[in-house]
Amino acid sequence: MSDTPAVASAPKAGVALRRNFSDTVLSSLATLGRALRMGVDAIGIGVTDAVRLRFQTHETLTQAWFLIKVTAIPAILMAIPFGVIVSTQVGNIVSQLGADSMIGAAGGLGVIKQGAPMAAAIMLGGAGSAAIASDLGARTVREEVDAMRVMGIDPVQRLVVPRIAAMMLIAPILNILIVIVGIASGFTVAVTALNVTPGSYWQSFGSFTTPLDIWVSLIKALLFGFLVVIIACQRGLEAKGGPRGVADGVNAAVVMSIAAVTILNTAITQVVTMFFPVRMA
Repeated sequence: MSDTPAVASAPKAGVALRRNFSDTVLSSLATLGRALRMGVDAIGIGVTDAVRLRFQTHETLTQAWFLIKVTAIPAILMAIPFGVIVSTQVGNIVSQLGADSMIGAAGGLGVIKQGAPMAAAIMLGGAGSAAIASDLGARTVREEVDAMRVMGIDPVQRLVVPRIAAMMLIAPILNILIVIVGIASGFTVAVTALNVTPGSYWQSFGSFTTPLDIWVSLIKALLFGFLVVIIACQRGLEAKGGPRGVADGVNAAVVMSIAAVTILNTAITQVVTMFFPVRMA
């Protein structure tokens, strides 16, 4: 008889857990939908402003410089160990197969096609997304955004469009920076620790790396940056409840942006692999 309450509470706990999970998933999808809708509106507004020669260039450059300051050095520090790890792990496997000359191709493609876009997305989704969400969240809870609406100023046009443009400018630059640093660190490890000759490393790298790989990497960085910035802006503009609401918005922006980028990267990788398999240049 004493076990009856425990047995009866088990189904209730399962129902509550499933309900909480479903509510979380639906809420996240709704948030992502609102963010995408705001992103589409912001693109339309930005194009209209550019055609009418009233685009906020100064604000865009200010935001871009801010993003560079908060992401460049951490991205370099992340790219160095990433290039070392990829080169070491791939080198050990390739050495066992007796194909040391392929280390450059495997390590370089790993950095270009996967490592650099994801590292850039993590940096932008961590430092950049947190900064944007906290800035807009603080403006929202101080009722600055409501005051802008009262004065007839569109917050999307004034606050969101310059940040999207800045992110679109910085994302590919950060991606290229990570590619350069990651390949350089991988090359250093391959030559000094794995006894690979510099000529064979660059020969295999040039044989398998095509311009398409570079373009795919840059396009992925642009898509990831767009996804990160619209989620951050949306969470910042919907912040409520004072400082606690701003903190919750920042946390949600970071978690949602990185999760969304990871899912998008998986889908893009499958599509690119299906239509553009790895081949020699």
